Amino acid sequence: MSSPSTSKPAAADRDRGRGGQGSEGAKLAPGLYLVATPIGNLKDITLRALETLAAADLVLCEDTRVSAKLLRAHGLSPRLRPYHEHNAARIRPQVIQSIKNGEAVALISDAGTPLVSDPGYKLVRACQEEELPVTALPGPSAALAALLLSGLPSDRFFFAGFLPAKSAARKTALSELAAVPGTLIFFESQNRLAAALADMAETLGDREAAVLRELTKLFEEARRGRLSELAARYAAEGPPKGEIAIAVAPPETDSAAPSESELDSRLRDALASGSLRDAVDRIAAETGLPRKRIYARALELEKEK
Repeated sequence: MSSPSTSKPAAADRDRGRGGQGSEGAKLAPGLYLVATPIGNLKDITLRALETLAAADLVLCEDTRVSAKLLRAHGLSPRLRPYHEHNAARIRPQVIQSIKNGEAVALISDAGTPLVSDPGYKLVRACQEEELPVTALPGPSAALAALLLSGLPSDRFFFAGFLPAKSAARKTALSELAAVPGTLIFFESQNRLAAALADMAETLGDREAAVLRELTKLFEEARRGRLSELAARYAAEGPPKGEIAIAVAPPETDSAAPSESELDSRLRDALASGSLRDAVDRIAAETGLPRKRIYARALELEKEK
């Protein structure tokens, strides 16, 4: 790092500012710019994002057709290049070289904040390893929008992305999240929604939850209720249309921890109706007690049979 200078910065440097953003029409400083884009409503893009996309030498996007629609709506026509999980390893070194050559490269996703459920973080790491500037332009995020509309505690939350498609793997993933002391946020496909909600109710316990659909779009919808209620409702109605997020309340910890005798009673009931693993997952989700402790006690109860 160079030593501080007492001279005044040049006008162009003052315009660009700390994040490399210049005034309208000014050239961007070389580097990688992570630009959040709307998740539905095209008006949700920021002024800074528009200026950056207009001035960038290259815009990386998941699908050029999707991104072109957004850019045309705002009168922009930057040079686009696809960057997604199928070509990222091949394109990444070329992007790094472009930045080294003095270009400003913007990275966007089809919707929302880049690096959330996409391969962008590998490009960020590559830039950092080469000591190239990386700037984040905050904006829309489906996960945060879902949290806000869920009505569930927002002081602590965990974004888990998409769960596995098959039920057994999904339950395993959910059991690992059962004791997280915060609201859980998931993305889910239309066709798997009812099954995913049912697995959540079984594995996490019948917690409060919300299904958020078509966020920021014309038919935005938020349905709230217990996981079992939501699972039954979507099973009866069939798959809904649109993009879907699920928010699930944290484990209930308001009540006092169960006594040893109460814990044994609950474990025996759970073991009578399911496997040892399912019983442990269920009681851990219901009580918030450490899974290791519950597992050890469940083994003892099994030996006593």
